[in-house]
Amino acid sequence: MKNLNISLCMLLVALVRLGGSAPSGFNYGDALDKSLMFFEAQRSGKLPLPQRVKWRGDSGLQDGFQQGVDLVGGYYDAGDHVKFGLPMAYSVTMLAWGAIEFNKEIADLNQMGQALWAIKWGTDYFIKAHTQPNVLWGQVGDGVSDHYCWERAEDMTTSRGAYKIDEQHPGSDLAGETAAALAAAAIAFRPYNSSYSNLLLVHAKQLFTFADRFRGLYDDSISSAQQFYTSSGYSDELLWAATWLHQATGDEYYIKYVVDNAMYMGGTGWAVKEFSWDNKYAGVQILLSKVLLEGKAGAYAATLKQYQAKAEYFTCACLQKNDGYNVQKTPGGLLYVRDWNNMQYVSSAAFLLAVYSNYLSATKSQLNCPDGQTQPQELLNFVKSQADYILGKNPADVSYLVGYGAKYPLHVHHRGASIASIFALHYEVGCTQGFETWYNRAEPNPNVICGGLVGGPDKNDDFSDERSNYEQTEPTISGSAPLVGIFAKLQSLYGNHNIGEGYNHNESPVPQQKTPSTNPGKATVSKTSSESEGAAVEFLHSISSSWTVGGATYYRHRVIIKNTSSKPISDLKLVIKDLSGSLWGLSPTEEKDTYELPQWHKVLNPGSESIFVYVQGGPQAKVSIKSLH
Repeated sequence: MKNLNISLCMLLVALVRLGGSAPSGFNYGDALDKSLMFFEAQRSGKLPLPQRVKWRGDSGLQDGFQQGVDLVGGYYDAGDHVKFGLPMAYSVTMLAWGAIEFNKEIADLNQMGQALWAIKWGTDYFIKAHTQPNVLWGQVGDGVSDHYCWERAEDMTTSRGAYKIDEQHPGSDLAGETAAALAAAAIAFRPYNSSYSNLLLVHAKQLFTFADRFRGLYDDSISSAQQFYTSSGYSDELLWAATWLHQATGDEYYIKYVVDNAMYMGGTGWAVKEFSWDNKYAGVQILLSKVLLEGKAGAYAATLKQYQAKAEYFTCACLQKNDGYNVQKTPGGLLYVRDWNNMQYVSSAAFLLAVYSNYLSATKSQLNCPDGQTQPQELLNFVKSQADYILGKNPADVSYLVGYGAKYPLHVHHRGASIASIFALHYEVGCTQGFETWYNRAEPNPNVICGGLVGGPDKNDDFSDERSNYEQTEPTISGSAPLVGIFAKLQSLYGNHNIGEGYNHNESPVPQQKTPSTNPGKATVSKTSSESEGAAVEFLHSISSSWTVGGATYYRHRVIIKNTSSKPISDLKLVIKDLSGSLWGLSPTEEKDTYELPQWHKVLNPGSESIFVYVQGGPQAKVSIKSLH
């Protein structure tokens, strides 16, 4: 019997290819959707039911167990199956920054639920890995043994040893980047899940203190990372973490930290032409420029102006307006920073310029380059040129975002994509058998690693689509993470808003309603229950606030949904009748008066709760269950 388990991406690609003529412009919304799908393909652990990448299965379910800690989850780094903490944390920081900076654009595309889910898959793992205030598990798997084998994640036979940093074995770069990721994620989640946001901040603050007090390079403590992700230093991560904590908390302590250490740690000394998982200086400099541009620098303005000068050095170098000290470009117009996986430096640079353009536009400012003043629109023109090159406007006429467009790499250096899925090939593919049977075959990969940004062409725009050419054909999460924000911004500016085939709509989360600042008086509470197929759901209704406007009284109704059964409940759909006001905390469906739990809270475990609120005058709405599983 033929395998019917076709991945969503392959189906969408087929639909696009059958659609006839190529589109006149790029569908950035579709590119964004595929970029988020790549993170689903890179998931480690127990995969959720709504998983869209159907050729992937559960993997790494014993990670950390030998060390007595639960390290199940997180992301595989690239085409291998090691969970490297430093690039993973950087990737989550960039996903969160995109969700913060381009919140409206992502929400308008109904992708905020998927974006937050991608962030949370990483932050949930970091919380588990941070087992004590001064202990962080920073890697699972060994790169040498992992690279010796070519096998699916579901068949892993290689070492799943776990490695940590602590007071005796510090890693300020790793702890600092993880603190930055958690702080940025706290901002991203704050409108939607304030309790989770607060939890992220607790861990972020502890990790920053750990990173600052016990200083050292993480790869001195986790030596097995040296061959793969060697750190060039930790000062940038300390500044980066402090900057994000200032953004998340507004606490003057953190802005004073980046000012007091500006010269000593290189924040105002390093003028750079690269932003990456290893080098955060340009990101720090641009984030701190925002504080200055918004007029919030106060007594720290003089030092923040020095940070901004370095931010403008980076920006002008990308725009080729830096008095000759520019970032190299290929003849086809692509930024060229490094020979190995150059595209990750392209996506990160384009992201920073998109963000800085926003900051300049919001404050009606200009960029001052050595070669002349530059308007914010010129930064966006650059961002568009790099994104368009990625999507196919290049000398090779190939999309370097796998699964996007009519022509993209087919021999991607990725173990899972290059071997038939466990749902199609049910027997185990051994360590060396993978090389013999799958790695060396001339045929295209059986699975499309949708949304993976491959390493890309060389300095002459030449590209060789070969599985063994890992410098050019391997995708990484650090390369794809900045694309989410970039594509959201470009879709809002240039995209066709009537998005056609190939685009997957997802419900966006609804921000939490803030309680009106009035005296609510005594809350009215009522309880109802409902049962279905042995699963019981209890609704606890209360009025938490009331206020009067123009003679009419309005009430803030708070409803707790609790699973009182011994079974998990998924796909819970509610019918809410007599609703005349606004509702927060549930996602509407296409059916009239029917709502469902938000994307990141699809399963209600036994004893757990979910809350939604609505505001209206008159009697309370009627809530009932339409269906559940």
